[in-house]
Amino acid sequence: MAAARVLAISGSARNDSFNKKLLALAAAAASEAGASVTLLDLREFALPLYDGDGELASDYPENAARLRELLVAHDGLLIACPEYNGGISPLLKNTIDWMTRAPGGKADPSLFGGKLAALCAASPGPWGGMRGLRWVRELLNNIGVTVLADQLTIGAAHKAFGASGALADARQADALRALGRELAALLAARGAK
Repeated sequence: MAAARVLAISGSARNDSFNKKLLALAAAAASEAGASVTLLDLREFALPLYDGDGELASDYPENAARLRELLVAHDGLLIACPEYNGGISPLLKNTIDWMTRAPGGKADPSLFGGKLAALCAASPGPWGGMRGLRWVRELLNNIGVTVLADQLTIGAAHKAFGASGALADARQADALRALGRELAALLAARGAK
C-alpha cells in the first residue's frame, strides 16, 4: 500500500514565519508516522488576487494549475495559518480561491472533496491564531474537506521557538507531534489512493 500523501501549506510567506516553523515540525511528525509529505512554499506559486472578471479576461494562471495538480496528488492537508485581524491570512484565502477554480472561469471545488486536514497556528498574541483557524476550518468544510477536531495554537510565538526551531514547551511539542501523527494514521487507515 502506498504511503498517505500530505500537502503541507503555510498561510504565511514570511521567511522567518512562526507558522512555517510550526508547519515544518508538524510535517516531520507526519513523515515519521509514515506519510509522504510535500512542504509547499506559496512564494513559489505566486498568484494574482482572485477576481472573477480578471479570470475571464486573461489566461488561467499557470501556478493555479500547478497547485490543483498538487492537490489531486495528495490525500490530506496540513495547514499552519497565521491570524490576520482575527481571520484567515489573505495569502491562504487567495490560494484556496484559485484552487477551487478550473480553467475557463468555472467553479470547481471538487478536488478538495474527501480530503482530510489538520490545522495549527502560531501567533505573538495570547490566542495563538485560534480565531483565524475558525475561518480556515469553516472554509475547508464548505468545500468538502473533513477537518480534524484537534488543532494546535501557539500563543506568544515570538517566545515559543528555540534557536534550533523546536518548540521550547515540551507539552506543545508533544501536542504538535500528536497532531501530525494523527493525520498520518487516519489517512493510512483510509487507504492512500
